[in-house]
Parts: sequence; structure tokens; C-alpha cells
Amino acid sequence: MRRIAVALTLLTALSCGSFAGSQAVSAASESAGGGGGAGRGTNILVVGIDSRAGLSAAEKRRLHVGGKGCNCTDVMMLVHLSQNRRRASIVSIPRDSYVEYAGTTATAPARSGKINGAYALGGGPLTVATVEKATGLHVDHYLETGFTGFEQTVNNLGGATVCTDRPLKDENSGLDIGAGRHLADGNRALRYVRARHVNLRPGDLGRVRRQQRVVNDLLARLTAEGALAGPISTARTVRTLLKTVRTGEGTGLDDLVRIGWALGHLRADRAEFATVPIRLFDHRVPGVGSTLVWDEARSAALWEALGADRPITGDTRIQPVAENPAPADPARIAVRVDDAEVAAALHGNGFVVTDTSATAPAVRPSGPPLIRYATGQEDNAATVAAALPGSRLQADPDLDAVVEVTVGARPVQVKGVTYDRNVADGAPVTADRLRCAEAPAAAGAARPGSAVEPSGRR
Repeated sequence: MRRIAVALTLLTALSCGSFAGSQAVSAASESAGGGGGAGRGTNILVVGIDSRAGLSAAEKRRLHVGGKGCNCTDVMMLVHLSQNRRRASIVSIPRDSYVEYAGTTATAPARSGKINGAYALGGGPLTVATVEKATGLHVDHYLETGFTGFEQTVNNLGGATVCTDRPLKDENSGLDIGAGRHLADGNRALRYVRARHVNLRPGDLGRVRRQQRVVNDLLARLTAEGALAGPISTARTVRTLLKTVRTGEGTGLDDLVRIGWALGHLRADRAEFATVPIRLFDHRVPGVGSTLVWDEARSAALWEALGADRPITGDTRIQPVAENPAPADPARIAVRVDDAEVAAALHGNGFVVTDTSATAPAVRPSGPPLIRYATGQEDNAATVAAALPGSRLQADPDLDAVVEVTVGARPVQVKGVTYDRNVADGAPVTADRLRCAEAPAAAGAARPGSAVEPSGRR
């Protein structure tokens, strides 16, 4: 019943802005059919607009969006529905991606900038054309909305699941939640998906993963509630959806019903979420600012797989498998080591090392190295452990942000580690692996006591 609305509304409503005017996508850029350019699936571009137009001062305060909007796309997702309707691949395109805009002509030279700027230059049509130019894929359907629609939808559905393995705070979005799994109302869920300046992994990639997780877990919860009735309910729900979502001129009610019905019948292991692989995370461009540069080979493999209607999870061209992967960047990890040789080896692997061997005990304790770490330093400790195979890990609330390594009597092997931020924040993953840790509650089940209570269904 409501699952179709969520599948489409949340994919289009994860944004930082209010409605812009209805954007018509030209027939040259959007086909009315659902087959894709080469008959290999259907591609739907969904965007959320960063605009405060039409919001009152009270609404801005309530939504914590007092800043100035840019009239640009703040959220962009490319949804690929396979030709056989048995798989969906949802790829988030970060707003700061540095690309060349479409629309180059003899009188209009090529122009590059952040992908979100295409909307300000030419609205939906130029946004679609720019995505097509950057990815090489044909966009069949276009949907656009703003954050007010997101808030209303979440409240109507009784809340959305948000989760984190450690506290998250962001003054810009107003986010302030503790570790765990929470049921949030639309306002708090909006803060969760908007936050870009969190205390953990600030930036767009972490935010994008949170957006994907909210979509995924809400779908899972509604599935557990039996929220899909049939094609008549689907059509009714799509009509409700169209109250908060704008479409391109080539996308009609029948298209959304077909797309929604297919999304509503997907198995969790047949829905994939990913973010475009990034090579440079802070590429400075005069007049543009800090941008993200795609990893050329890996992003090309991603678009090629979608164009060929193949799964993106498990494709090592998109996500290479590191020999010794690490969850954190060694260059940002301070380590105190009481053995000179081990300290030198870790320093050679990129860790920020302080050699404390001068004060080490004359007799080493038996066993492998002991790695002690403070609360909140779990990823850092795991990265040090990856470099010191066989080590023991021990949480110590009295420690500061430095990881302590005590070398034992057993010989120590120091291995190189590979940190890939794309793995940490955006590697292709199926929906069943992206969900929050706890299973969604069944229909009628009591909400968790730690949840932030939503305002209720309407």
C-alpha cells in the first residue's frame, strides 16, 4: 500500500530544499517509454533541490534550514531498474562532483563545475543532459522534489529508522543523536539525512550512505508490515506521491505505477546501493571551490555495468578487493608504540607514530601485541590491528585519542594496509547488508523505547 510511495518518494525527497517550479525535461533527453536507450533496463534520475523559496521564517527554524539556498540539486540518485524488473541499482552522485556540463555549442564553449550547478544553469533539462554526458547512460525518467515533502512522507508513514554505531552531532543541520537505532519523525529524519558536518567522517559521502540506509530500512519495515496490496493500491499511492514529487514531461502515472510495482517486489538481495567512486576528495578549482573528482576507471566500470544491465555488487572493477583493507586512514591515526622497530615499521606504513620504547619494560609480557583504545576509536584500533596481525584489542575509557600498542614477547609482523574511503562510505552493497542492525518491527509492534517518537500517521 505505502511501499511504492516510500520507494519513490524517499528516493526523490532526500534533499535540502523546497519545491522549485515544475521542470519539463525535453523529449530529446527523456523517453516516454521504459526500455532505456538500448532496451537494457530503465534509468530514473531523482533529485532534491536546495531552495528556501516559499518557506516562512517559522518553517526555516523548524526545519533548521536558515541558510541561503543555491537553487541547485542537493541530492542526486540514479536508479537503474533492470530489464527483467528483478534488480534495482541505486547510485548516489555526490553534489560536489566535478564534471563538464552539457549544452556545449559553437557559441557556448565547454564549461565545468559541480554537478549540482547544472540545475541553476538550466533546470531539469540541463541536469538530465549533464548526467547523461558524465555517465554515458540514457535517462528515461526524471523526478524532482524538496525536503518538505520528505518530512510529510516520513510523518505519514509513522517515522523512519535512523541508526549509527556512535553519537552523531551536526550544528548546521541540527542533528544530535546517540549511538543505536532510533525511530525518528520527519523533522529529525531530515536532519539525519542532511548532515554534512558531523563529528564522524564529515562530508558528502557519509551523508549519502545515511540517506541510502534510511530509504532501505523504511522499505524493510513497511515490507514487514505487509504494506503492499496490489496494482490498484499502487496507482492510488502514486497519485498521492505526485502531490509532493514533480516529474519530467515524458513521465506519467502509468510509468510510475510500473516502476513502483517493480520496486515493491524486489528481494533485499536484489536491490543495490552505491556511491560513485571518488579519486580526489578535495580538488580545489578557482571560482568553484572544493570538488570531488571521480575515479576515472572505477566510475567508468560502474556506468558500463549499468549500461549492460549487470549487477554492480561484486564487480572488482568498480570496487577492487584490497589485500589488507583498513577501515580508517593511517595518516589520521596517532599511535604510541613501545618498540622501536615496530614503531618505525608502522611509521613507514603511514601511521602517525610516537616511539615510547625508551620507557618500555625490560621484560616483555607474553603473547602478541596489545592494542588499547578509547571509546570512539574503534576504527582506528581496527586499522592498527590490521597492520599487526594477531594482536589483541582492549577498550580503555581512560585513554585519549591516541592508540596505545604494547609489544609482547611474541615476534611481530607488520603488514601494509590499504585505506579506501570509497569502501568506508560508498562501496556497492545489497539492501540486506545495508540495513540497520535490528530487524524492522512487525505491524502493531511497540516502538522501541529509545526511539524518537514520530508525530504519527495522518
